[in-house]
Amino acid sequence: MFKSKKQPPIKSLVAHGTRIEGNVLFEEGIRIDGDVIGDIRAALEQPSILVISETARVEGGVYADHVIINGSVDGPVHAAELLELQPKARITGNVHYRALEMHQGATIAGQLFPSAVLIEEKAPLKLASSNQ
Repeated sequence: MFKSKKQPPIKSLVAHGTRIEGNVLFEEGIRIDGDVIGDIRAALEQPSILVISETARVEGGVYADHVIINGSVDGPVHAAELLELQPKARITGNVHYRALEMHQGATIAGQLFPSAVLIEEKAPLKLASSNQ
């Protein structure tokens, strides 16, 4: 089970009808309802949440601890902790996550990379030989 952590507050909003051309760096939490042409990145010093609503469109990468998508993202998605894909989520790009929650209707055109799964290489098994 995942430990219940308090979510950081959403302190910033890119409103519906707003278009930002350029990279966005935010602290704690941000909600995107408009268009962003560029990367959206959380500051690394503290927990972060990024919400991309059903009216939002992002052309660029998104990087945060907790990412919730119900809009359109054309670029890579990196969720260091949890990625939630709601029914109207549309992602064109590779997706990196520790935990994934995907609702029916959400689509991904790209590869999935679960970062929490570590594949350890094991030495090959040595079979007992019949020649003794």
